[in-house]
Amino acid sequence: MSKRVVISGYYGFGNFGDEAILALLIERLKKMGLEVVVLSSNPRKTSMDYFVNSIQSFDFFQVTGLIKQSDVLISGGGSLLQDVTSLKSLFYYLWVIMTALRYKKKVIVFAQGIGPINNKIAKFITCKVLKKCSYVSVRDAKSCDLMQSMKIDADLLCDPIFSLSFNGKKQKGVVGIQLRDFPTMNDTLLNKLARQIVKDFFDKKIKIFSLQDSIDLEVCKKFRQILLSLNPNIQTELLYDLSNAQVISEISGLEYMIAMRFHALVIALKSGVKSVAINYDAKVEKIAIEAGIPIISMDACEDFDSVFYQLKTLNENNLKNFADSHVFDWTNIDKILIEQ
Repeated sequence: MSKRVVISGYYGFGNFGDEAILALLIERLKKMGLEVVVLSSNPRKTSMDYFVNSIQSFDFFQVTGLIKQSDVLISGGGSLLQDVTSLKSLFYYLWVIMTALRYKKKVIVFAQGIGPINNKIAKFITCKVLKKCSYVSVRDAKSCDLMQSMKIDADLLCDPIFSLSFNGKKQKGVVGIQLRDFPTMNDTLLNKLARQIVKDFFDKKIKIFSLQDSIDLEVCKKFRQILLSLNPNIQTELLYDLSNAQVISEISGLEYMIAMRFHALVIALKSGVKSVAINYDAKVEKIAIEAGIPIISMDACEDFDSVFYQLKTLNENNLKNFADSHVFDWTNIDKILIEQ
């Protein structure tokens, strides 16, 4: 009888990055002959998309019963254990882990971005819970530092999306813009960015990407209208309701990419797409600095002429080499999954 693995994370919400990580993880587990069940906010869609069993994340009775009858819990990837989004969310993901520990199940914390955790009680509980897990892995240095401060053994791994393999067909003359709503999103940024695109890329096709429609779509629509108000003849296309494969295919085929979301940049860099990062979050700033690509801040204080000059002079092979230097290490995760 094969082992049953339960996956807990931000799944079923239509967020490209999280769904792409889930697809990778499921593929790996299935190849190992393991039975997979995913906790999802939209279990029907998750089941149909990935051909796995799935149950409602917030059906606490059903989740408890499932974990009790399983062998391993994988928590992650993504940024689950933090209280910036909400304290309630942090306590939910901790509850799932605590439930698995209560029934003496193995728990793998999978390449998470952990923290910030500002609430002292939440931080104390997180520390106690993580110390009891079978294996903890994080995806960035800040999370690693936090684990060290809590005296928790944790491996620093790259983001799992770096291990994706794909071949995009390049389309010269196509520029991608990927935006999301956020508390620091503002009209100054949108207007300044639109003016620069109309100035530098008036003769190119502009594809505007919504990668989580509930959060991205409205600001993407707004940006498209600003572009058209500045130049009614500029060629634009709004892309939304995309599958993982469609997102990867579209982004990997671009000539240029200007993006907010971390995983949009990862796909672009892996494909050698010349990119600019819009810095709404520390993880975006970090990958931009490491990759040597230009950065636009949310207050748009930069000289955009200079930023776009840097963008055009980037070396595609250098971007690919940067992405290829990140290799996800499955060794310790595999070891726990195959242990009797």
